[in-house]
Amino acid sequence: MSFPDIRPRRLRRTPAIRRLVEETRVAPSELVLPLFLKDGLTEPKPISTLPGVFQHTRESLLKAAHEAISAGVGGLMLFGVPDNADKDETGSAGLDPNGILNVGVRDLRAEFGDATVIMSDLCLDEFTSHGHCGVLGADGSVDNDATLEIYGRMAVAQADAGAHMVGPSGMMDGQIGVVRKALDAAGHQDIAILAYSAKYAGAFYGPFREAVESSLQGDRRQYQQDPPNLREALREVDLDVAEGADIVMVKPGLPYLDVIAAIRERVTVPVAAYQVSGEYAMVEAAAANGWIDRERAILESLTSIKRAGAQITLTYWATEVAQWLRERY
Repeated sequence: MSFPDIRPRRLRRTPAIRRLVEETRVAPSELVLPLFLKDGLTEPKPISTLPGVFQHTRESLLKAAHEAISAGVGGLMLFGVPDNADKDETGSAGLDPNGILNVGVRDLRAEFGDATVIMSDLCLDEFTSHGHCGVLGADGSVDNDATLEIYGRMAVAQADAGAHMVGPSGMMDGQIGVVRKALDAAGHQDIAILAYSAKYAGAFYGPFREAVESSLQGDRRQYQQDPPNLREALREVDLDVAEGADIVMVKPGLPYLDVIAAIRERVTVPVAAYQVSGEYAMVEAAAANGWIDRERAILESLTSIKRAGAQITLTYWATEVAQWLRERY
């Protein structure tokens, strides 16, 4: 009987050996925690479709941020949830210095300074009465160019509040260039742009819409990317980098690992991915039913995103995973 001379299994034999030869390792500092600040709450409110995730009060937001930073999480992405009475056709509450998003950014910056990276969602969907990412034209479609002017002012408001990084997520043509020029003209040349460059109109956003109490009428297929298209994503990335994006992002994460990999090969700026609410909810639901090992599934999913080429991952598990990783390594 002949036996193999080369035995790769030698390097899989014990947990210590496997750790020693790991090719891909997620680091806490590469994780970003999305947070939801809800106007008018007196206590944190659980989000039913995102077990363990909350709409926060101003006080509980700071507590959650402290926990994340103490665990080693690298950044915070803040979403504002206004009172329905404050929503209007143009999303004006998103520009208000005393609106819930800008108040939250200001609170975080006052509390943490430069100890973490404070990111703010730069989009109108949470603030518009129709739930779209821009203002509507007479025909009911999103008016790209009218929306850009608002994005520029929104970026300045968020930078004034203390954001280190703004995240234009509306998929409007030219949004990165307009935001960059608006920030520079207002003296915010050092504020970075995290561009949602390849944001797909997919089926994995449902729980997020509960989290932000979306008023969406219809869908966003006219401006978000079509899931079958990869080359289109590369074109979007090229445009965003040319317009001044400091980081480019793919959203969602797991269904688009091939897109992440292709973009990583194409650009020299950092690549991020957003592990969205539907990805989170599926794992939590399966784990709650005893169908999968929760911790292993979470770590495996995040490792796959890192292996595909994302240097930064936005995930609702950021704090918990960061704690696991610190214990593991």
